[in-house]
Amino acid sequence: MAANSAYLSHPFKTSVISSSLAIAMGLSLAPQAMADDSELANIERLEVHGQQTENRNTLGSAENLLKGQGVDFSEAGGVSALPILNGMMGDRIKVLVDGADITASCANQMNPPLSYISANQVTTAEVIAGVSPVSAGGDNIAGVIKVSSLNPKFGESDSIKWNSGDISTGYRSVSDTLLLGTHATVASKNISLSYQGAYEDANSYKDGNGDKVIDTLYRAQNHALTAAWRDETQQVAIKLTHQNIPFQGFANQYMDMTDNKSYGALARYQLKLDDDGEFSAQFNWHGVKHEMGFFTPEKTGKMPMNTEGNDYSYQLHWRLPIGDDSTLLVGQEFYSYHLDDVWPAVPGTMMAPNDYININDGERRRAAVYGEWQQDLSPSWWLSAGVRFEYVTTNTGEVQAYSDMPMMGMPNMDAAAAQAFNEMDRERNDDLIDATLLARYQLSANQQLEFGLARKNRAPNLYERYSWGRGTMATTMIGWYGDGNGYVGNPDLKPETAHTLSAAYKYNGDSWQVSTTAWYTAVTDYVDAEVIGSFNRTSSADGKRNILQFTNLDANLYGARFNALYQFAETSTGKWQVLGKVNVTRGERDEGNEPLYQIKPLQTELALQHQLGNWENNLSWQWVATKDRVDDRRLENETDSYSLLNLNSSMKWQDLTVTFAVNNLFDSYYELPLGGVSVAEFKADNTNGFNQIAGAGRSFELSASYAF
Repeated sequence: MAANSAYLSHPFKTSVISSSLAIAMGLSLAPQAMADDSELANIERLEVHGQQTENRNTLGSAENLLKGQGVDFSEAGGVSALPILNGMMGDRIKVLVDGADITASCANQMNPPLSYISANQVTTAEVIAGVSPVSAGGDNIAGVIKVSSLNPKFGESDSIKWNSGDISTGYRSVSDTLLLGTHATVASKNISLSYQGAYEDANSYKDGNGDKVIDTLYRAQNHALTAAWRDETQQVAIKLTHQNIPFQGFANQYMDMTDNKSYGALARYQLKLDDDGEFSAQFNWHGVKHEMGFFTPEKTGKMPMNTEGNDYSYQLHWRLPIGDDSTLLVGQEFYSYHLDDVWPAVPGTMMAPNDYININDGERRRAAVYGEWQQDLSPSWWLSAGVRFEYVTTNTGEVQAYSDMPMMGMPNMDAAAAQAFNEMDRERNDDLIDATLLARYQLSANQQLEFGLARKNRAPNLYERYSWGRGTMATTMIGWYGDGNGYVGNPDLKPETAHTLSAAYKYNGDSWQVSTTAWYTAVTDYVDAEVIGSFNRTSSADGKRNILQFTNLDANLYGARFNALYQFAETSTGKWQVLGKVNVTRGERDEGNEPLYQIKPLQTELALQHQLGNWENNLSWQWVATKDRVDDRRLENETDSYSLLNLNSSMKWQDLTVTFAVNNLFDSYYELPLGGVSVAEFKADNTNGFNQIAGAGRSFELSASYAF
């Protein structure tokens, strides 16, 4: 999706992602051309703050792009961190990759949607937090993240000729990481063929004390082939993808990823209708075979776990202009997800003689329809209202434990749980109704007010509903929170319902740009957890962890963001400006006002930016406050405040771009507020309990990209 180039060229605009309406209300009704400059436009015609254009100079995981846009992440594997918007993580955010819905096929969510696309493959990225329009996607309460690499480029000749290409490489000292990326396109006026690839290999990184943060090593590669055809009124694109991750350490989980192979196929058709209307149809398939176990002496064990998941979906969208000032967006979508999760028996151990069947032929299907009306009420007022209905059904087959016999003279909790699970009716059906109302008022040529109100829903995922094991080993294999606890599913979970109110103010002057947003979300039937037991594999009280069962309760989340940019000089030495950011989020349960899990403390950033021609420099200071509001149910750790100084310099010379950076310049030691506990460290030495994972120490980073 193309965006206004003048808007995106501004450092402040490309870096600012305001929560809730500050982003959602960045919508524009102005027609946009596709990246290939054809007359066909994206069906939604959205211009979203923080949207990225061509950015193949950035290497590594896609989170490297989104962090710069204000998205927080719950650290996990090197390419598998889970995004956080408005204090909510994981499935509460709808992540769409090239418009396709990809489900994490893992009890620990080791393969979330963003892990399937590398930063150098991303051509556009949209972040819509909180009050997202119903046309942007359903089955979420925190917002929508859309990343796309499907951007066909066409040439001017009748025959197929070389169009463009680039190759990039990079290195990070803190983890001895090697990064590679490439892209190549051949095209004619009507045909486009392209390839995108990325490779990343990293050892475990070191913290600010120079100590290795064990079990953070990984290797990953992504590949994509795209073919497209167009004429004056229509376009067809087909994309094939493949990913291979032979290993990825997860320091905050009991298991590691020992293999993750996926294949995907996407077909998209776009048609320009009469009266500037548009029709879009897309069909998607994504399949993954995922294995967990142990691959490194940094965290040892013998237990294997095998998961296979398949996503099938289609989306039909229409954009229908109604007069000069009104537009109707309508759509019908269908999603079908299938999951099998089996833990093979380990002969000679307690994990035998049967395979442990965790999810057997699990199914989650969604059928959705929506309508959204957008209207210019006057030169100053713009309004959008939409309603979306989804019917969600989940089900799974019968399961089995490793053994039906008593374990060492003790009752076999898993065998009893499997029997009870198999005897129940496991099918569940949910009706989800989303409604949004968005308004924008233009105070003056450079001032804008934005308001939004939304009702959003999310149905529980398969692991939240159908993880049935009750024993310590079985429960600790479930959960994507990185807290070392064990989790039990709840078939009777209700869908989450969130009501969000947001307001924002923006000012865009000659020297000053300011954006501020405040938001409040009340969630009914928030999927949280209640303590149903505990365990301790040590003789120390510090080794205690809880067993929790997913449950519904009510919760409130609220926060504010403030961003300001001041350009204080533009001389022969270049353009000089200062960027400031403040972000605060709170989340608590209704009952007792207990803090929710993994809410990031107050964070500020102050940056000095300089640009002279094609030479750009950035010196930023980031400060994060003490995290002292923690979730006692999950035994969440407090973390101390810390500050980091980062330096970045980039120079473009003709077709070559070189970037040098020093992150954590003073080699400060700090603990990640959203990183969870180091299970790997606990397994290596359990005398110190479950310590918070430390952040990366000083890292010298160099990258180069050559376009040809």
